[in-house]
Amino acid sequence: MGLTEKLYLSDSYLREFTAEVVAVDAGRIILSRTAFYPGGGGQPPDRGLLMVENGPTLNVIGVGKTEYGDVYHEVQGGLLNVGERVKGVIDWDLRYAHMRHHTALHIVSGVAFKLFGAKISGSQIYADRARIDLDVKGFDKSKLKVLEDESNRIVAERRGVSVRFIQRDEALANPSLYRLGDEAHIPAGGTLRIIEIDGFDAQLDGGTHVANTSEAGKIVFAKYENKGAGNKRIEIVLEKGS
Repeated sequence: MGLTEKLYLSDSYLREFTAEVVAVDAGRIILSRTAFYPGGGGQPPDRGLLMVENGPTLNVIGVGKTEYGDVYHEVQGGLLNVGERVKGVIDWDLRYAHMRHHTALHIVSGVAFKLFGAKISGSQIYADRARIDLDVKGFDKSKLKVLEDESNRIVAERRGVSVRFIQRDEALANPSLYRLGDEAHIPAGGTLRIIEIDGFDAQLDGGTHVANTSEAGKIVFAKYENKGAGNKRIEIVLEKGS
């Protein structure tokens, strides 16, 4: 259908935007454009407000994607009609926490891939912590310190983090870009989004990220679990970034 321009794909720092209501279905609001991230890849959806011109302010309590790929917003505090203009306001503290943790996981997974050939079998991001499941052979607890230290070296080097878009053929030619499953998991058709850490790592990704590794802050490995069959789970927390 393609009703929604997804502003979060190009600008993770956009906190406010204006849009028009283009559809309402069972209480789900679809806008002409949105900065609300709908969730995915282990990153939870955003929260925030929709402020109606000359009308109520509604709490955005849920964000997701329709079967057509449009972003919908579930709201409390009133009703919206097609054609109404709204101002969207992102819950920035929550969004920025997710951004920091998401970039931190890319740093850890990038180091784990380079040092140990690790792929990713799962991840989950929270406001105060995150975890990553690594699919890796020959890894044990004794290797955690080198992984943590090398990850924090990337943080301290203040490397830029940027977005670029490629075609599927380019992704297929570079398997290091997709580490969650095989090429069958790469979406068919259209352009694909890459998150690139300058001079270090690039991965297919649809989430929001900080612009510099230093913003993630020091990465602390809080918990380690051997889940068996090559699956190693690491939980991280972050100290204040710069």
